[in-house]
Amino acid sequence: MTSVVQLFSRTCWRSPDSLAQTIAELVDRVEERDRAIQAFLPEPHRRERLLAEVDDLNRAYPASTRAHDNARPALFGVPVGIKDLFHVDGFETRAGGALPADLFAGAEASVVTRLREQGALIFGKTVATEFAFAEPGPTRNPHNLQHTPGGSSSGSAAAVATGFVPLTLGTQTIGSVARPASFCGVVGFKPSYGRIPADGCVPFSVSVDHVGFFTPDIASVETVAAALVPDWNHKAADEDPPHTGIGWITGPYWEQCEPEMKTLLTEQVDQLTALGANVQSIDLFPDWQEWVDLHYDLIAAEFAEFHAPWFERYRDLYRPRTIELIERGQTIPAQRIEIAQASRLTLRKRVMDAMKEHGISRWITPSAIGPAPAGLDSTGSPLMNLPWSYTGLPTVTMPSGNTKAGLPLGIQWVGSYGQDEMLVRQCCGEMYEHGLTKMS
Repeated sequence: MTSVVQLFSRTCWRSPDSLAQTIAELVDRVEERDRAIQAFLPEPHRRERLLAEVDDLNRAYPASTRAHDNARPALFGVPVGIKDLFHVDGFETRAGGALPADLFAGAEASVVTRLREQGALIFGKTVATEFAFAEPGPTRNPHNLQHTPGGSSSGSAAAVATGFVPLTLGTQTIGSVARPASFCGVVGFKPSYGRIPADGCVPFSVSVDHVGFFTPDIASVETVAAALVPDWNHKAADEDPPHTGIGWITGPYWEQCEPEMKTLLTEQVDQLTALGANVQSIDLFPDWQEWVDLHYDLIAAEFAEFHAPWFERYRDLYRPRTIELIERGQTIPAQRIEIAQASRLTLRKRVMDAMKEHGISRWITPSAIGPAPAGLDSTGSPLMNLPWSYTGLPTVTMPSGNTKAGLPLGIQWVGSYGQDEMLVRQCCGEMYEHGLTKMS
């Protein structure tokens, strides 16, 4: 099963000029189309920088090594967009905000360094919402410019959806990978908490921040994860899961969804059942609002703590929703924070116990409550993703259809904690064996 990322890399090895030509064509595409999409932050000399880096890469891996697959890095020549929360040598980090960039200076994120070591080219910084919360950036949804691309990894999802690059980094604290992936019709992977290191990234909430990424297809997730996750284990992906059932969450969680999303997921469940899958409906979160409140209290408190050194001085440079979150965080008592932190593991245990009790290997859930909302003043509801960020479970969002208006809809697969390899392999199987999802 060859992924889009693998095909891109192999194409760039055909001759010394192949990579330079491909990168130049992508820069042309961005210069032509990104005025409307605004996925990338402006960079005056992007072309010159990238072509110089292409020369360096070709010198590091000359033609004599390119004939041998095992002599080249897995992501050779793959251009990557980096969400503007990560420190990248040679770039400012503003985290979608208007505060002085030197407040957020720091050593390059280890995941970015890892990308370079694997042969990737840093195409540029992608637009993020203000400090990864709810105040949108300028990015528009490539499927309809009058709709949000989602957030906070807005530019990262839109850049893959538009075909600017085949890989982008994002982060997720509530729903910032899964939701924009769903809205933009691309694949989004959020690994188990901590499996991709989050150092060198401007934090939102250190207790639940995840590093994830976007690709055009599910096979590319396996390619990229193997390159970026330090302990990725291919053998684990080949192991038979202890259970084979699929869980479908009903109750208050499900009831938040809009009609078109409910119809899509119901059809997916019916198709799975027709193929012989054991799909069980379970009201996993009858006390749903309690967990939502705990999650928001925790992230607000940790967000406020991070911004405390400069919030009062630069208050006028923060936007209203961000100010509101910081002020909420300042009022959360220490005991409530301790409860919220401990409850992450309590809820994770509940989910894992339910999987064991009902013989479930993964959950099928909506990636968002519906399609991307109209307008650019909101990035949409992240509530379908909240419990998986809170518990740290791995998720894969896959494009699964479109609304009557042509907007993408995605489904979200959720696996067991630490069993990312198995989840990704299962998603590959669903796509290529049964054609359950409709790739954009």
